[in-house]
Amino acid sequence: MKTKLQNSPFTFAFGMLAMMIPVQAFSSFYSYYYVEKLGLSVGLATLARTIYLIWDAVDQPLFGYLSDRTRTRWGRRKPWIYSAMPFFVLTFVMVFAVPEGMKGTELFIWFLAALLLFETASTILWVNYGALFPELFRGDRIRAKASAIQQGFQIIALLIGSAVTPIIFAAYGFTNMAILFAVAFVVFMWLCMVTVREKEEARKEAPLKLVEAFRVTLKNKEFWIFNIANSFAQTVNGLLSSMIPFYAKYALKIPESQVSLLLAAIFVSVIPLVAVWYYIVRKLGGLKSWRLAMLFYALAVIPLWFANGLGSGILAGVVAGFGLSGFLVTPAVLSGQIIDRDAKETGRRREGIYTAVAGFITRSSGLISAVAFWIVGMIFGYVSGENPGSNPEVAFRYLVSVVPFGLLLISFLISLFLRNIFPVEMGKWKGENSHEQNNEQKINH
Repeated sequence: MKTKLQNSPFTFAFGMLAMMIPVQAFSSFYSYYYVEKLGLSVGLATLARTIYLIWDAVDQPLFGYLSDRTRTRWGRRKPWIYSAMPFFVLTFVMVFAVPEGMKGTELFIWFLAALLLFETASTILWVNYGALFPELFRGDRIRAKASAIQQGFQIIALLIGSAVTPIIFAAYGFTNMAILFAVAFVVFMWLCMVTVREKEEARKEAPLKLVEAFRVTLKNKEFWIFNIANSFAQTVNGLLSSMIPFYAKYALKIPESQVSLLLAAIFVSVIPLVAVWYYIVRKLGGLKSWRLAMLFYALAVIPLWFANGLGSGILAGVVAGFGLSGFLVTPAVLSGQIIDRDAKETGRRREGIYTAVAGFITRSSGLISAVAFWIVGMIFGYVSGENPGSNPEVAFRYLVSVVPFGLLLISFLISLFLRNIFPVEMGKWKGENSHEQNNEQKINH
């Protein structure tokens, strides 16, 4: 599609909207659905997540490597995305279409199978969609702009996937909610992909062999420090989104119908703040902004401990939204720099393998989140909705405030090891400024 919409940051962001609506609904409510509603024990839910991570450790790098090696007339990434779309739809519906009467081992097996299949489909989509970002948008300025737009769409998706989801499943059930979000995914992902045109030069490069590709990737110190720090912060995103329904019920003591208002307070506040963080990135550069975002995020989760009731919960949620917005915008610039430097050293664009390995590191945060849920649950006696223990209120206050603060503090401390690794900040890449400006002009016009 040779129009002004080709490779536009706005149309590309539809892909984020497409995937994040169902993914956010999944991450926010699968624990609540299986543990609180269906009675699956926290221990079995944690075991399922552990088994998934073992598979994820294999399929993430594998699909990234295969994507980098793909050579077709349609590009490297688009064929994978189109092929994975129906698989993603079917497995997402499977997660929330549990046959009636399943309990115990049967429920665990269904949950594990649905989780593995859904995460496999998600992996193919995320690896290839994520690999397109640094390929299509070259240069820090346009990446910061594209990231801000993309994260704005992500916040809309987070709002729908978190705040609207309870309204839908309360009215129509979990299965119909899943079908509705699956249809939305197909529409928005098609709008994204039909406007994407991959760059020709990437298809002509001879790919690295398997061992060499992983050797070069795994010895990249910058890559590891950046993604390990990100993984702890990413844990907080998943932990907050999945624990808010429990927190609302047991700590704030508000009815299920008001959970949407609480989630909306967090995510609506993020939308205008994305623009604020784009401005901060422009002024301070990627590294300083990323580090500052994690520090602000750590401080922003503290008020969640003190909230009581819907009103104070909403105020605490707005504060948390400011920290969240910074973490959503800032990592894309640093990730792009790492991939660009690798391309200069190897002579090949290897977005797929870097996106995949980074995806595994950050998505392993799901295990940290699950283990935190399990440990805090054991300490305070929470087993499931059928057996919440003697003090579930304090348990979920810890899980939305104390644990996130500790994880974000670890992220910030790890980020300090990147000092002087990125000596060239935004707008100072000699030899790239003219290319970046030309690229931005093409996209804008």
